[in-house]
Amino acid sequence: MAVLVVNSGSSSIKFEIIDPENGACSTRGLVERIGNSMGHYLLYFGEKKLSLYEPIPSHEHGMERILNLIDELSPNLEELDITAVGHRVVQGGKYFDKAVLIDDTVERYIQELIPLAPLHNPAHLRGIHIARKLLPVPHVAVFDTAFFRHLPPESAYYALNSEIAEKYEILRYGAHGTSHQYAADKVCRMLGRRDLKQIIFHLGNGASASAVVGDKAVDTSMGLTPLEGLVMGTRTGDIDPAVAFHLQRVAGMSSVEVDELFNRRSGMKGLTGDSDMRVIWKRAQAGEEICQRALQIYIHRILHYVGAYTAVMGGLDTITFTAGIGEKDDLLRAAVLDRLASFGIHYSAELNAEKSKEARTISTEDSKVRVLVVPAHEELAIARQVMEVIS
Repeated sequence: MAVLVVNSGSSSIKFEIIDPENGACSTRGLVERIGNSMGHYLLYFGEKKLSLYEPIPSHEHGMERILNLIDELSPNLEELDITAVGHRVVQGGKYFDKAVLIDDTVERYIQELIPLAPLHNPAHLRGIHIARKLLPVPHVAVFDTAFFRHLPPESAYYALNSEIAEKYEILRYGAHGTSHQYAADKVCRMLGRRDLKQIIFHLGNGASASAVVGDKAVDTSMGLTPLEGLVMGTRTGDIDPAVAFHLQRVAGMSSVEVDELFNRRSGMKGLTGDSDMRVIWKRAQAGEEICQRALQIYIHRILHYVGAYTAVMGGLDTITFTAGIGEKDDLLRAAVLDRLASFGIHYSAELNAEKSKEARTISTEDSKVRVLVVPAHEELAIARQVMEVIS
């Protein structure tokens, strides 16, 4: 029994065929540069790899080609026993607080929410339409925002005019919810407790923090959109909204140009010219002041959320690092944890530097707060939510 997990982007399709019980992956891959003069298929069948360049005129063409390649080059689709398809959807708005079986009504809601995720929801809909047509099995939508749908009002609402906020559905939706939920559950299982006060840092090109008490999220750093919160690869994170007005008045920038600046030309790339943290660390260690300063800004924002969320929860049991940077950047983790020694947080330099694909504790026995590294596995989290829905 397997679940096909699909993440359809504006010019790409990521996919994975995964056993929801043990996490074993039989086939995974990427279709990219859809609509360009030359596209790229990258597929992994166990230890085997296929890289194929050819035109990919549409998402439908790409999805159909994927299924044909899988049928030809791996155990055929019938043997893989795809029980259901899980679709990652960024924005579920006010409608969805859990994964749901996709029907025409669900598709209409996802369509309605496009203004809240104009880059993501249209692409997800394309993937859903095509996959439902090609694979006659149950299809399930798993929403990035669902885990944060029931934040406490003091966290969910902005101090914005109530009529305007209600009319245009402006509130904190959050993002990366599937990752945060997976990490929170993993930590509870590892420590054998369900009453933990947790802070989770999902640190990748996009980055977010969450405060979780028990199995409920009580706060998160991303807001109406994924722009708010931590410093990211190309996004500003928290910034005075008046900066946008100032740039429009003084620099003559349009709202579209400000949006582009905040989302694609800021963050670590805007500060240093690079969004790759590995490169930034090397440049900082070589003495480049702009990189040293950028890293301090990045770390400062993380520390800000540790303090805020500890106060919000009335205590702190665990801090968890997940996603690409969170899992692999031991220098960043050390820099953050060194600044938290006054909280009674202590870690093992050896455990922190260890390279592992397994979830693990890196804090010492005398640490007042457990510190963990949990590799992200959003595909497995999606597959398990899919099985909960269809069973």
